[in-house]
Amino acid sequence: METFFPKVIIMMTVAGFALYFINKALRKRLKVEKKPIFSYNHVNELHKKWDWGIRISFIVVLIISFVVTIYRGFHDPIWYLQTHNLLFVFIIASEAVRVIMEKKYAANRNDYIFTSIQLALIIIFLTSMFSTNFFGII
Repeated sequence: METFFPKVIIMMTVAGFALYFINKALRKRLKVEKKPIFSYNHVNELHKKWDWGIRISFIVVLIISFVVTIYRGFHDPIWYLQTHNLLFVFIIASEAVRVIMEKKYAANRNDYIFTSIQLALIIIFLTSMFSTNFFGII
C-alpha cells in the first residue's frame, strides 16, 4: 500500500502529459480553438438542454445506485450500478452528444473531429485502466 499513491500519481501525470500534448498537436493540425477549462461550452440551447438532461439523469441514477447498494449491502454490489461504471457511461454519453451537436451546429467543422478523437482516447485509456486493474496497481 505504501507504493500505491506514488504509482497512481505517476500514472496520472504521464496520462495527463500525453493527453495534453496530443490535444495540443490535434488543435494545431485541425485549427481548432482552445475552449475555456471548467466551463460547459455548449454549442447551442439544444445542446445545453441535452447536456443538462444527461447530468440530471446521471445524478438520479447515482442516488438510485447508492440506495440499491445500501439495501443489498456493500459486499454484494451490482456491477452496472458501481460508480466507476456509471461515470464511464456518463462521460461517453455527454461527449457523444457534444460530437453530434458540433457536427450539426458548430461554426468550425473540425470541432467534432477533435472531440471524436478526444473521446476515443478517453475510452481507450479508461478501458485499459479498468481491464488491467489500473495497470496492475490495484
